[in-house]
Amino acid sequence: MLDDKGLDLIFRKARSQNGWVEGAVSDDMLKALYELWKWGPTSANCSPARVLFIRSQAGKERLRPHLMPANVEKTMTAPVCAIIGYHRKFYQRIPELFPHNPQAQDWFSNNETLANETAFRNSSLQGAYLLIAARAMGLDAGPMSGFDADAVEAEFFPSGDIKVNFICALGKGDDTKLFDRHPRLAFDEACQLL
Repeated sequence: MLDDKGLDLIFRKARSQNGWVEGAVSDDMLKALYELWKWGPTSANCSPARVLFIRSQAGKERLRPHLMPANVEKTMTAPVCAIIGYHRKFYQRIPELFPHNPQAQDWFSNNETLANETAFRNSSLQGAYLLIAARAMGLDAGPMSGFDADAVEAEFFPSGDIKVNFICALGKGDDTKLFDRHPRLAFDEACQLL
């Protein structure tokens, strides 16, 4: 089990960042991040998530008009902004990713509703793995959903193959821009034992 320092880093003392200190996030760091979070489980190992890491100012300017005003500054000043999406036809890779049952591809190719639900659910999981892996590697994260998904898709994924799930700013957070820690529900309010 992780010690308290590790648990604090990933959960108890980690915060959703709203501002950033100077410092780049290298290609090598982003590749190492992927090599960690890719191991998180997904249904039938379907791995639908696709991530666009934006570091350039030009790329961020393309994203700016599609953000809610409250998310502009934290996105534009972040060293990296990750757009977490999912491939609509993720199931085409199932024979490779789930080799003991390549016919599992048919579960999704023949059922668009199931494919869409599976892609969204599992890309959400993968996005959470990315966030936790970033924290474990010493980065901070600022996940957000305040944006125009259709406009982001048209701007960055015009083929229509990738749908956007959420956006997550990454870098070293500026703790002076944090909100006060908000409460969480008690166990009895969020969980049941049966």
